[in-house]
Amino acid sequence: MTGTAENRSPRPAGPSTTVLVTVTGPDRPGVTSVLFGALATEPVSLYDVEQVVIRNRLTLGVLVSTDGDPEHLQDVVEQAMTSVDMEVIVETGEGLTASRSVSSHAVVILGSPITARAFRAIAAELAGQGGNIDSIRGIADYPLTGLELLISVDRDDVAADAALRKGLAAVAARHGIDVAVERGGLARRAKRLVVFDVDSTLIQGEVIEMLAAYAGREAEVAAVTEAAMRGQIDFGESLHRRVAALEGLDASILEEVAADLELTPGARTTVRTLRRLGYHCGVVSGGFRQVIDPLAHELELDFVRANTLEIVDGKLTGRVIGEVVDRPAKARALRAFADQTGVPLEQTVAVGDGANDIDMLTVAGLGIAFNAKPALAEVADAALSYPFLDAVLFILGVTRDEIEAADAVDGLIRRVPLA
Repeated sequence: MTGTAENRSPRPAGPSTTVLVTVTGPDRPGVTSVLFGALATEPVSLYDVEQVVIRNRLTLGVLVSTDGDPEHLQDVVEQAMTSVDMEVIVETGEGLTASRSVSSHAVVILGSPITARAFRAIAAELAGQGGNIDSIRGIADYPLTGLELLISVDRDDVAADAALRKGLAAVAARHGIDVAVERGGLARRAKRLVVFDVDSTLIQGEVIEMLAAYAGREAEVAAVTEAAMRGQIDFGESLHRRVAALEGLDASILEEVAADLELTPGARTTVRTLRRLGYHCGVVSGGFRQVIDPLAHELELDFVRANTLEIVDGKLTGRVIGEVVDRPAKARALRAFADQTGVPLEQTVAVGDGANDIDMLTVAGLGIAFNAKPALAEVADAALSYPFLDAVLFILGVTRDEIEAADAVDGLIRRVPLA
């Protein structure tokens, strides 16, 4: 029979025993202090501590080794935690490990909602590919629900990564959720440069179609744009055909269109948060500098690469001047921005929606397809199907709570007058 802490003498010192103490109950001040106060009365060495709070419910795990009697340690801990109305489980044995390995991958699940059935399918796919879930945390509750899984897989090669992404993408498609897979460890937190496409990515709609509406040729231009985004015609050819439809348009229309641009929901939050984190941010667009530059200035972007419309006597000539920013040029721009900032390509992120973004997303360390055409979604590292650009932050491991906390601090600083 197990004795109590009062009537049983501690076991003489011997080989160390590994002990896992798990405490659960309502989250309140003092729980950790009481637990460690009890542990401090015993010959205990601390190995690891993990804590999570879900809707005011605390789970606190402590891994220790003891040279004393583990049963006596259990009695001491149980009595201490009873005093604060917490439940406790104490496990001992050689199966417990005092070391932790670095997870090989991070898997981000986004949905509205994420159903239990969808999560079960994700877990089953991971298990089928030899993946073990090391930890799970919530990263967002709106505008999407976001969960981050850190996992470890047995195989460590390109083929295994591709199989993992393909398998999870198939599950995501069946259950109406988004799933992104990234390499774990330092590489995931080392991203330092993010480049966005503009039309239908950073902003809603296509600039050239807005211009074509003023020329009365919107339907014609929209059809060419759609074919180009699907990869059915060469982007360079499509650009020249669409710009030709703008011949004779008054150049003052460019300022009107620039003033009418609508950012994609979450775009301003995304750029603001990335800049706070020290990222370099830029845009590479098949659109036009005369329209994009004011927006880039407003968002304080570091780089802009786009086409330039030719203007003669205050009118558009229907031509572009200089290098055409097409599919290959977008990839070259990303490389140039990376060289300029001294950021290795594996530390870059590219976000786009059309076939002309394929090369740019392929070159980047992380390519994210945003509400993309199939040709791009198939080659991207992650595909987002919800119309919220701040989901990019969740893929990078930034949580909604962190975003809101930073906004709150920034707002406080702005309200406090300088001395």
